[in-house]
Amino acid sequence: MCACALTSTVSSSLYLIELQSSCTIFFRRAVFDPKRNFGEFFTDFARCLSELVSFMSNQRQQKPTLTGQRFKPRKRDEKERFDPSQFQESIVQGLDQSGSDLEAVAKFLDASGAKLDYRRYAETLFDILVAGGMLAPGGTLSEDMTCTDFCVFKAQEDMETMQAYAQVFNKLIRRYKYLEKGFEEEIKKLLLFLKGFTEAERNKLAMLTGILLANGNVSASILSSLFNENLVKEGVSACFAVKLFKSWLSEKDINSVAGSLRKVGMDSRLLELFPANKRSSEHFTKYFNDAGLKELSDFAKNQQSIGTRKELQKEIEDQMSRGDPLKDIIAYTREEIKKSNISEQTMVGLIWSSVMSSVEWNKKEELVAEQAIKHLKQYSPLLKAFTSQGYSELTLLLKIQEYCYDNIHFMKAFQKIVVLLYKADVLSEEAILKWYNDAHLPKGKSVFLDQMKTFVEWLKNAEEESESEEEETD
Repeated sequence: MCACALTSTVSSSLYLIELQSSCTIFFRRAVFDPKRNFGEFFTDFARCLSELVSFMSNQRQQKPTLTGQRFKPRKRDEKERFDPSQFQESIVQGLDQSGSDLEAVAKFLDASGAKLDYRRYAETLFDILVAGGMLAPGGTLSEDMTCTDFCVFKAQEDMETMQAYAQVFNKLIRRYKYLEKGFEEEIKKLLLFLKGFTEAERNKLAMLTGILLANGNVSASILSSLFNENLVKEGVSACFAVKLFKSWLSEKDINSVAGSLRKVGMDSRLLELFPANKRSSEHFTKYFNDAGLKELSDFAKNQQSIGTRKELQKEIEDQMSRGDPLKDIIAYTREEIKKSNISEQTMVGLIWSSVMSSVEWNKKEELVAEQAIKHLKQYSPLLKAFTSQGYSELTLLLKIQEYCYDNIHFMKAFQKIVVLLYKADVLSEEAILKWYNDAHLPKGKSVFLDQMKTFVEWLKNAEEESESEEEETD
């Protein structure tokens, strides 16, 4: 403790002792002095007490206060202001220096990633590479910033040039993996801005997007931007899709394209490229056939048929669960065959799936066969109504084989099901023999053929006896 502080403390203590002594004297005088004057006593005592209270209040400890030197925050802790203008100038300058040499462009972008903040300014980077500068909402270029002529929109409108630009993007994203998501979001945004671009710019973007889809640089989910109501209404989406799919199919076959579309659920949404009043399979087929994309129109037609079949199967299952009469289900199904142009072979497969999906099967193998026979006996008239052709019978047999193989509890029930349907006139002996001899599936072949061996021999003997009787009659 310093000398000043010590002196102050000692003085305070002495003053307190003095006040205490004064108070003591006052009390003694009040009690023992016969000549005491109570008025003077209380005046002096009040003064003494006031001084004591004032002294004690001055001695209260003051609250501590923070004092000291204010330090400037570290540079790394400062939040950098979002300012893409300087970033754009650096990229534009590099592109102008590289010119039309896309190999030089790729090297410049690779090297610049170490100096420039690609993660922060990814959208600006891709805007420049595609359009030459930052894009304002709607697809117009920002006028207050420097732009470049060395970009996708200013390049030649041919597949070779677009393939070269696709390689630039491919190298950039492979080098800086964190740009993948931003690049996909950029393509989605560009598709929404299609109305703001010229026809030539749309064509180049369509070709580039098709190549990027073929290379796997972006997912087919980006096509959801084409379902924007305004783009669809004005026919921009369908026109753009023609160019895009031509580019995609020039790089990959229809099976690859179909697989990519199915993966993200776009295979069933292609009709949405057209307004509601033109959203039909017929219009889609004609439009893309006229554009030279018959493969795509056939694929879309097939997908539409699959969707129709799924809806039909669900409706049949609902009718069964409601307990609708079989004659009503048969009438409805026949009407749908005409309306949707579905073959009898396809329909009998749908009915089989519906029948087998309409019940909760027992998990015990020894009980499921009995349950299946009882259930199929009820719906055999429905199956019989759609097996008027030998090929339909064979289709049903293959469906039964496939079902019993895929559901292990039914493995031992195959022969009982076939015999039941034979007795119910759903399956003929010709169809069963054809299946047994050469039309069966590889799935569980040895098990099912072994089960059917005795019954097939009986059928063959019955057929021979029938032929002998006919000869004797003749």
